[in-house]
Amino acid sequence: MSDVSGAELTEARRLLVDLVSTPSPSGEETEAAERLVDFFEAHGREARIDEVGNVHAPADDAVLLTSHIDTVPGDIPVEIRDEGEGEELWGRGSVDATGPLSAMAVAAVETGVSFLGVVGEEVDSRGSRHVIESDRPEPGAVVNGEPSGWTGITLGYRGLLAGTYVATSESGHTSRPENNAIQDAMDWWSRVEEEFDPDEYLPVFERVTCKPTELEGGPSADGLSVEATLEVQFRVPPKYTVDDVREMADGQLDIGTVHWYDHVPPVMQSPRTDAARAFRAAIREAGGEPRLLRKTGTADMNVFASAWDCPMVTYGPGDSDLDHAPNEHLSLAEYDRSIEVLIDACHRLR
Repeated sequence: MSDVSGAELTEARRLLVDLVSTPSPSGEETEAAERLVDFFEAHGREARIDEVGNVHAPADDAVLLTSHIDTVPGDIPVEIRDEGEGEELWGRGSVDATGPLSAMAVAAVETGVSFLGVVGEEVDSRGSRHVIESDRPEPGAVVNGEPSGWTGITLGYRGLLAGTYVATSESGHTSRPENNAIQDAMDWWSRVEEEFDPDEYLPVFERVTCKPTELEGGPSADGLSVEATLEVQFRVPPKYTVDDVREMADGQLDIGTVHWYDHVPPVMQSPRTDAARAFRAAIREAGGEPRLLRKTGTADMNVFASAWDCPMVTYGPGDSDLDHAPNEHLSLAEYDRSIEVLIDACHRLR
């Protein structure tokens, strides 16, 4: 274990340590964004923070390296440990996604390609949404930063559909057999789960996963009715559109209504794009065997793919099983190797 403030580190590792040491939960990314701007300006690169907090360092748009600045909340003491497996940096964000973010900043400076650090990925992707809504020109290729391991190339993510079910019923004695609003909500959700009940042999990536995330119910303030509110989320595989899933869920409604407030389409990139080929070659050049991945969650790559028709991959150091975990940590050797791969892949794409 070592004191990160006094440790002798390469410039790339120092940037990583500084950013992991700077708390940046969603909505509080400003200090980390300023550290990124300082890094680019120290290398003679133009950099700015836009009105929502994104960091832009425009350059050769043949490649856009992009990752998110925000992390989930959680206080993990920042320290470098070596327990026989090599040095590891412990701290919130080291894997998701400050490690990929830092690696991309270093590679962007080394290769002269464009860089974008976005805010709010962990909550509503407001940073990436702002970029595509601001009519930024489409780059030649997008490399999105999320942990894949230094030999992993992520080509697909499921989409997201989120909504709020609301029902109201007349108040009455609990001995009455009629459903109240809470039962109506539970019945609708049971029908939804049955509608999307998957074949147990179907890979998770290819399933629609439906999850209730919050349930509130009980008598209204005036005591004259029973109210129920159910927050729900669906993960949408590429074989469906978000509209398909919404129609299937709405089709199970008998009583109550659903307000659908968030939707992100799924994405599945071909392994034969220039971007995928460049990363396979770069990983092999660095001594690794490329792995093509599909993730069951959703990322900013989904947002960019909804607006831009250019080759995309997601790449970055770190074990994604440690995302948001209380023991989040990143191998520094893997971080260094991922920078090597990013630099090589960017040169190939340019």
